[in-house]
Amino acid sequence: MKKQFTEELKEAAGEIWSSYHNHPFVRALGDGTLPVEKFRFFMIQDYLYLFEYARLFALGVAKSRGRKWMQMFSEMEHSTLNGEMNIHRSYMQRLGITEQELDATEVSLANLSYTNYMLAVGYRGDALDILTAVLACAWSYQEIAGEMLRRNPLAADHELYGEWVRGYVSEEYRDIVKENLDGVNELAEGIPDERKEYLKEVFVNCSRYEAGFWDMADQMAP
Repeated sequence: MKKQFTEELKEAAGEIWSSYHNHPFVRALGDGTLPVEKFRFFMIQDYLYLFEYARLFALGVAKSRGRKWMQMFSEMEHSTLNGEMNIHRSYMQRLGITEQELDATEVSLANLSYTNYMLAVGYRGDALDILTAVLACAWSYQEIAGEMLRRNPLAADHELYGEWVRGYVSEEYRDIVKENLDGVNELAEGIPDERKEYLKEVFVNCSRYEAGFWDMADQMAP
């Protein structure tokens, strides 16, 4: 059976993805021992990240050829701004994070570098480039949350962090990731090897940025 292109992408970033599960921030989040101030820092930066993430989907609408892909990117933008962000907004209230604090918070250097890289890929490329760039974030969060549950079945019940775990293993979120995966595989059908190698480079770079995002959160780095 022919290997799907997304499988090739994941294999290219295999070592990086394996490292996520043993990252001190991720392990502490999964077993419920993460200091609240680190989680608070992470949620603020992740919230700021999602605005740039949504811009990529808006760019995808502009870069798309055909109604199908325009509709898909439009729905992804909507689900980011009104779905994934709902997890963050709930936490904002519970953690006492105000709109004023969000407006006054600077985007961390690691966060800014990551989103600028994805946007640069998107502006230079097309719909496939954008879907490949955003895939590392969406897909890895599903994998990380799923592994948290495998290691600790009570992770989803934690009074503070359980909502985060449940959100990223939910059926609704799985559907979003599947749409992203299916889109990459469909658009990558028949592309030349040189193009595949470039996209693997993009995916690996974004996976490295994901690792850097966890480092930033753990160190609360500005």
